[in-house]
Amino acid sequence: MTAFEATRAWAEAQDAADPLRAFRDEFHIPAHAGADTLYFCGNSLGLQPKGVRAAIEAELSDWAELAVEAHFRGRLPWMHYHEYVRDAMAEVVGARPHEVVAMNSLGANLHLMMVSFYRPTAERSAILMEAGAFPTDRYALESQVRFHGFDPSRDLIELQPDGPGGTLSMTAIERAIAEHGHRVALILLPGVQYRTGQVFDLEAIVRLGHAQGCVVGFDLAHAVGNLPLALHDAGPDFAVWCTYKYLNAGPGAVAGAFVHERHARADLPRFAGWWGHDKSTRFQMGPHFSPTPGADGWQLSNPPILALAPLRASLNVFTRSGMARLVEKSRRLTAYLDWLIRTRLDDTLDIVTPDDPTQRGAQLSIRVRAGRDAGRSLFEHLERHGVIGDWREPDVIRLSPVPLYNRYADCFGAVEAIEAWVR
Repeated sequence: MTAFEATRAWAEAQDAADPLRAFRDEFHIPAHAGADTLYFCGNSLGLQPKGVRAAIEAELSDWAELAVEAHFRGRLPWMHYHEYVRDAMAEVVGARPHEVVAMNSLGANLHLMMVSFYRPTAERSAILMEAGAFPTDRYALESQVRFHGFDPSRDLIELQPDGPGGTLSMTAIERAIAEHGHRVALILLPGVQYRTGQVFDLEAIVRLGHAQGCVVGFDLAHAVGNLPLALHDAGPDFAVWCTYKYLNAGPGAVAGAFVHERHARADLPRFAGWWGHDKSTRFQMGPHFSPTPGADGWQLSNPPILALAPLRASLNVFTRSGMARLVEKSRRLTAYLDWLIRTRLDDTLDIVTPDDPTQRGAQLSIRVRAGRDAGRSLFEHLERHGVIGDWREPDVIRLSPVPLYNRYADCFGAVEAIEAWVR
């Protein structure tokens, strides 16, 4: 591996030699003071692929010209539209096509999955989660516990951080599963902890949980399109994710869900809807629900075409770039930003995110040593100077160099902007 250098010339040379550099031109980069922003917020909202406008306009044209007949005679007939993103999304998450579906939002999908996979009993009623989880998860899990008549103060077990910067060790996870597994109905953890950027070992957690008889699911909001995932082989019972972060499908975009194929034909309780009915008999309009095998069987309503079109356009970029190449660039790009901060700002900033490349993705969470007020001051300074990250309470700035459109020169520019604030 080439040694890093803290010069703009070196960063620009790396960008010029980057085999993925052309993909940046496929995204709209917001402007600041006549130049491109240094956009490090793809972990919150990915940039807009330039192909999105044409994808949406094609569906608008079919609607205008064909109306209801576009369900059958459109360029991409709407009847099957959710299937047009299936193979590419399965490739991104390491699943088999029938194990994934694009539908709803992440929060709605999490509740739908828990209807099927959180089946508490008097003896096994608890949910194991991480403390400080993203609010969607915390609210959903607590409400499900209450819905089933149990007490969150007893039946919501929150793993407390025990590592540097508020991270959670695998030892702590293993110990908690061993201690509480006999009464845990569901383990629900993230692929990436949103505040710290720590990556969790999905396969190990599944193995430990299943050995104790627990159902295991994951919220992969910050992992999909970011990490090398292998959901089928890792074997969780289910997973959910959004598509507006690294998958660049737009604000509030249609989310995704995974149901392992061992449940494809299982007679699981679920909230049923017409579009989840076996498609071979769906239009017989019968009164009895017969679920489509696989993840499609959890759908409620027909797919939102204008919302799925941006996801289809973005996944086309992923298909052409390939997750393996993106992950390779991501690790080196994030390592460069990490190295610059440690080399030039070590007396000012702490990096919360683990330095082990296998325990992080395209995100570094940083804290200003002088405290929260100084952290807010730095964050606002960066915004004024066209460096776009995000702030997470109480004191974390997140910077995410996304391999599809971020550059080594962006990392160098962000550190220069931080140094200007320090001075």
